Amino acid sequence: MSQQESSRSKLPGWATGFGAQVIAGLIIGLILGFIASGMDTDPDNPGWLTTLLTGVGSAYVQLLKVMIPPLIFAAVVTSVANLRKVANAASLAISTLVWFAITAFFSVLTGIIVAVVMKPGIGTSIDAATAQDPSHVGSWTAFFEQLLPQNFVGLSASLSDGEVSLSFGALQLLVISLAIGIAAVKTGKSAEPFLRFTESFLKVIQVILWWIIRLAPIGTAALIGKAVATYGWDALGSLGKFVLAMYVGMGLVFAVVYPAVLKFNKIPVIGFFKRVWPVTSLGFVTRSSMGVMPATERFSEKAMGVPSEYASFAIPLGATTKMDGCASVYPAIAAIFVSQFYGIDLDFTQYLLIIFVSVIGSAATAGTTGATVMLTLTLSTLGLPLAGVGLLLAIEPIIDMGRTALNVTGQVLCATIVAKRAGIQDKATWDAAENGVKHIMDSDSAEAIGVKA
Repeated sequence: MSQQESSRSKLPGWATGFGAQVIAGLIIGLILGFIASGMDTDPDNPGWLTTLLTGVGSAYVQLLKVMIPPLIFAAVVTSVANLRKVANAASLAISTLVWFAITAFFSVLTGIIVAVVMKPGIGTSIDAATAQDPSHVGSWTAFFEQLLPQNFVGLSASLSDGEVSLSFGALQLLVISLAIGIAAVKTGKSAEPFLRFTESFLKVIQVILWWIIRLAPIGTAALIGKAVATYGWDALGSLGKFVLAMYVGMGLVFAVVYPAVLKFNKIPVIGFFKRVWPVTSLGFVTRSSMGVMPATERFSEKAMGVPSEYASFAIPLGATTKMDGCASVYPAIAAIFVSQFYGIDLDFTQYLLIIFVSVIGSAATAGTTGATVMLTLTLSTLGLPLAGVGLLLAIEPIIDMGRTALNVTGQVLCATIVAKRAGIQDKATWDAAENGVKHIMDSDSAEAIGVKA
């Protein structure tokens, strides 16, 4: 045993685990953020530390996102092929969508209740001059437009200030992958080499993404530090009541709605949250459901006992359309905030419309700009001023951390519930994770991440 291994073995498990490293990154990020904030005297010219934190944080998120298109393609094609091995595949797909809707319904209902009781838009000191129309507006027709791919990989390009930026439509890529997967299955034996290649390609992508996720402690320090340095406590001044309402709403979904759903399905509440916590914390610091999708899928399989054939279908689908934070709690509280700010009373029908848009409309914003577009879809459906979106831009990163944490938790929740109700959950895998999930994140071996030698 080397000296380094000997010194590590003397430390308790909690001090060497991945979770402890992420917490350490969070603490270091807070310290660096406050130091950077004190160094920045001109808001328009951030200091070297803020610039460094911004660059490192952006690089980490970019590393996560760059591998997402190939992951979606390989995971969905492989899962469609593997669903042949699972009984009642069509029933599983329908059950997944049903539980997406059920949890979204109770999440948006919670958001409405919190907003009505706390009244975040009344008595606020926010300057009405900050209201501005959003650059992206959600619409029902956009959903159908996104279903029709513009090209084979769902790529789109935009030109701004002489620079070309590329982005991909997650929903388009999902549709393309589903179509190719179904076609490959229908093709039969001649498509077997393609499916074997896709499965092998998926393993390679997962290994690379796992390496990137292991950098989360560094990414956490940079992202949290940048948020503190850029926004600090100033942004909370006039919008503190709204931020509080958001976190109360999300906290109630996390601590009341989800446990109730778990109890109903006879899934141990404490056991679930103990197993899902690494995914929740990763979502919080990265603010990207798509970016942490590999970890979401891995923990669904290795900690919850969800079969890989089903997890590789449900998790990519959930990462694009299942967003309890962004598409349920946030638009409900934000829409009511806007109505209260402008002194517009909402009737019972409009509250029903908020529920309808949140349960059905989240797919209409998949692969675009998430919560902001979802809010514009809600405001336009209710007939509220779209300029109200600009009122909330200052605290967007602060609440987005909580929204994403709730999103990824809900995605694992639904996959676990469907697997349990269908009788395909691996109880042995669930039991093996009872003593902790440290091994899932800490092991770099090929076997631990699902690659067979």
